[in-house]
Amino acid sequence: MIDDPEKTALFISRLKELLPINAGIAKDLQRSLAAKSPEIPIPAKCQVVDVLNLGDEGGVACCLDIGGSGTAAVHIVSITHLLFDRHSPLFRDIDTYQRR
Repeated sequence: MIDDPEKTALFISRLKELLPINAGIAKDLQRSLAAKSPEIPIPAKCQVVDVLNLGDEGGVACCLDIGGSGTAAVHIVSITHLLFDRHSPLFRDIDTYQRR
């Protein structure tokens, strides 16, 4: 399904207001990131430090802080591959987007 541009822009804007956001990294994603960046230990949790709209092909993506500011590799993943706290103010919006 193609995202509604106005709704997506509002969603991203609301997410950016909460940055950084704590997120869990699913096991499959941990393995994938570890394979791409073997020099960096991939934790089970991280912080989302930016949110991007990758358009119809990529949807909403999150920039992850893994390894700190000195890390050479940038980790950008789809929001659908992250786990968020149910107590987060935007959990329902995130969950709705992930399910769609």
